[in-house]
This record gives sequence, structure tokens and C-alpha cells, in this order.
Amino acid sequence: MAAVNIFKNETDVVSFTAGEVICKEGEPGDTMYVVQVGEVDILVDDKVMETAGPGGVFGEMALIDTSQRSATAMAKTDCTLVPLDETKFKIVVHNTPFFAIQVMRVMADRLRRMNELV
Repeated sequence: MAAVNIFKNETDVVSFTAGEVICKEGEPGDTMYVVQVGEVDILVDDKVMETAGPGGVFGEMALIDTSQRSATAMAKTDCTLVPLDETKFKIVVHNTPFFAIQVMRVMADRLRRMNELV
């Protein structure tokens, strides 16, 4: 995913050290993240389902509904992330409409992989 190109020069970032929990399954959320540097493991029931690297996104469902987080995100390596709340997400989508399609593709891919496990 090429989202990192949109956010490579973003300075409004947050950093996490390897092993640090970024967001936890079951908790409320209102922010999605784009990985600028490093890797983040996405876990469901403590099992790694995916690793998001530079340009990857996670936590996007928090911007779509008000349900609890469906997964835990943990820094696999030291990482730098770009947080997007709903307002910032709308601005990015307005300025770069293809970003919304990229996020939808990530969601569709994750849904398909989860369906294969069921």
C-alpha cells in the first residue's frame, strides 16, 4: 500500500518502542494509524494475524463505527505512526481520494482472510 507516500513527511506522529501496545482489542477507539517507520503486529485473541509495515494502516474500523477495537496492535519494532482521527481522515480523503480506496482494500483483504479462518 502506498499510503506512506502521502504521509512520509508528516510531522504529527507518535512513536512506540518494540513490544509496546498501541491499542487493545475490546477497548473503544477513535483513531486509525498509518505506519511511517517500523512494523506493527495486529493480533486477535493474542495471535498475530498480520504485520503492518511502512505505508500500512490499522485501526481504520474505529473511524467507521463506534464499536470496540476488533484487534490489538503491538509494536513489533520501534515504530513511528501517523495518527488519524475522523477529522484528519476526512481531510486526507478530500485531498487524496484514492487513500479511501486503499483503506477499503485493506479492510476487504482482512475480512477475506478472517473468513478463511472461520
